[in-house]
Amino acid sequence: MPEVAIIVPCRLESTRFPRKLLHPIRGRPLLQWVVARLQQEAPDLPVYFAVDHDLLRDCVTAAGGRAILTDPAHPSGTDRIAEANRTVRAERVINVQADEPLVSAAQIRLLAELIAGTAPMATLATPFQTAADFNNPNQVKVVLAPATRRALFFSRSPLPYARDRQGMVDDAWVQANPCYRHLGLYAYRADLLEKFAKLPPGRLEQIEKLEQLRVLENGHEIACDLTNDPTIGVDTPEDAVKFERHLG
Repeated sequence: MPEVAIIVPCRLESTRFPRKLLHPIRGRPLLQWVVARLQQEAPDLPVYFAVDHDLLRDCVTAAGGRAILTDPAHPSGTDRIAEANRTVRAERVINVQADEPLVSAAQIRLLAELIAGTAPMATLATPFQTAADFNNPNQVKVVLAPATRRALFFSRSPLPYARDRQGMVDDAWVQANPCYRHLGLYAYRADLLEKFAKLPPGRLEQIEKLEQLRVLENGHEIACDLTNDPTIGVDTPEDAVKFERHLG
């Protein structure tokens, strides 16, 4: 039973980008870029891919990764991780998203440090640099309590809302104010994972389509810290092009 393990939830179908984890980038499926990245950045931690389809399992194992087949009916990635951890049995779980091919060793270490604290869940954010990104509903915003670095809310809407400007902000305003992009990286204590799996999806979670809101809606704290490591979450075909350009 490992003290800490990485579990990557993988779903074959995606609303905005159908079967994006199998989308070829430089001749390799996106998912295999994440397998290779974790082999490079987290060689000392056990890594498992919680998949919902044989195609994803085969993709992972072909790249030398370990896959656990999970129920395709899970409503969220966290539910999928909870099922996988019943096999892994880690005390603390770090959740790297299958569409985040630039996750870094420093981000993984930071999550491990946060989840060793008092909060049962942890995540990361990074400052927004442009108004275009800040206003993009595909880039999730998180509002933090400055004194405790606890997450207050997550939303696809631009938060905080610049009332004096009627929401019309520019790059300079975004850079000068606490505007943070939430990254799809989490850590959980095993007991919270089991509680999460037994809770029904929350009202806010269903409205925003953000599973982390289920945790806040049920009164649990989420620790959050900042990272400046470059990241590209592949949510759309345009993001896949950005990642390919990043490869040079």
